[in-house]
Amino acid sequence: QVQLVESGGGLVQAGGSLRLSCAASGSILSINAMGWYRQARGKQRELVATITSGGTTDYVDSVKGRFTISRDNAKNTVYLEMNSLKAEDTAVYYCNALITPVSGRSGHYWGQGTQVTVPS
Repeated sequence: QVQLVESGGGLVQAGGSLRLSCAASGSILSINAMGWYRQARGKQRELVATITSGGTTDYVDSVKGRFTISRDNAKNTVYLEMNSLKAEDTAVYYCNALITPVSGRSGHYWGQGTQVTVPS
């Protein structure tokens, strides 16, 4: 059974920094792309950043230059370093990964979500 477990959310003042982590565990054969999404209250979930297995990254325009996604393939972990945080970054952040399990078909797996709050 595959699962993603996130950590690192919290409350931070505007201009501050947080680092989110998401570790995949279970019977994993391989992990392809990994990414972070966020959902603010009353809004749709949006893609924040992605990283391929080879390390190619992409970001939504609103976080470019402030957020950095990275991964440690040996640890099956993806990170999101968030700097210069703004009130509009407040949301529940979810990690997502395209995983091929040891048995079964590839699929997208989600973490449970971690709250990031930046007071205005």
